[in-house]
Amino acid sequence: MSEFFYGGQAVIEGVMMRGRRAVSVAVRSPSGEILLHREPLSKHLYAPWSRWPFLRGLIILWDTLVLGVRALIWSANVALEEEEAKFEGPVVWGTLILSLAFALGLFLFLPVFLVGFLDPYLDPFLSNFLEGVIRLLLFLGYLVAIGYSEQIRRVFAYHGAEHKTIHAYEHEVALEPSEIQRFPTAHPRCGTSFLLSVVVISILLFALLGPLPFLPRLLSRLLLLPILVAVSYEFIRFTARHPQNQLLQLAMAPGLALQGLTTRQPDDRMVEVAIAALKPLLAEEGSEGTSS
Repeated sequence: MSEFFYGGQAVIEGVMMRGRRAVSVAVRSPSGEILLHREPLSKHLYAPWSRWPFLRGLIILWDTLVLGVRALIWSANVALEEEEAKFEGPVVWGTLILSLAFALGLFLFLPVFLVGFLDPYLDPFLSNFLEGVIRLLLFLGYLVAIGYSEQIRRVFAYHGAEHKTIHAYEHEVALEPSEIQRFPTAHPRCGTSFLLSVVVISILLFALLGPLPFLPRLLSRLLLLPILVAVSYEFIRFTARHPQNQLLQLAMAPGLALQGLTTRQPDDRMVEVAIAALKPLLAEEGSEGTSS
């Protein structure tokens, strides 16, 4: 079984695919043409030590975030093509800073803040556990809320196209829309499943911590985040490599079900974009990138 898996993410009117040595982004422009962008992965980041268990999750997450942001910026500029506008410079940095502040405020600060009102009435275990439950509910509520946006629903459909295309490749099926559409939109290695794993494992981990004042409690969540990411990545990787294990299938089920919120059924034109993103990587990397 290969140690490498292809994967990617949806962008604005397109799909990013990540290979062994490069990343490829395909976006359908306002004129209907599929535009391609390719860039190599950092050779320095992917040294042999970067594949060590637990460390590799942090490396891949960091690289995925960087590549994902660049792919989103490029796709946004393609979408703005007819308006002769550019998503760049201070606009990009301002958007990223606001997005990061919003995410930290909503999913880190707010649960700690809310549970603080109940701390005098709860024992430490229950207080920490309740904080995690609040974080989980906020996460689910956020996914439901953004799904009402028409533009986000299109991104979710491209997300489904990405998953279907990866499924088809991994099952050695011809990369044609008619064949790819037979596969489900959910995939075991999806980032949605990964984020759910982070939230659920955080409930278990934080529940074991003792009572802490507000600021030390908030700081502990930040400091433990790399551990949560590393453990969650290994969990997702392990379950994806053992799809026939019934116990692991049960463990994967919530993440697969949650992808019903972050994927939509794509049309054939969306699948064509996902194929266009993946094929250059397969042609360049050949059998080295073959997934089992």
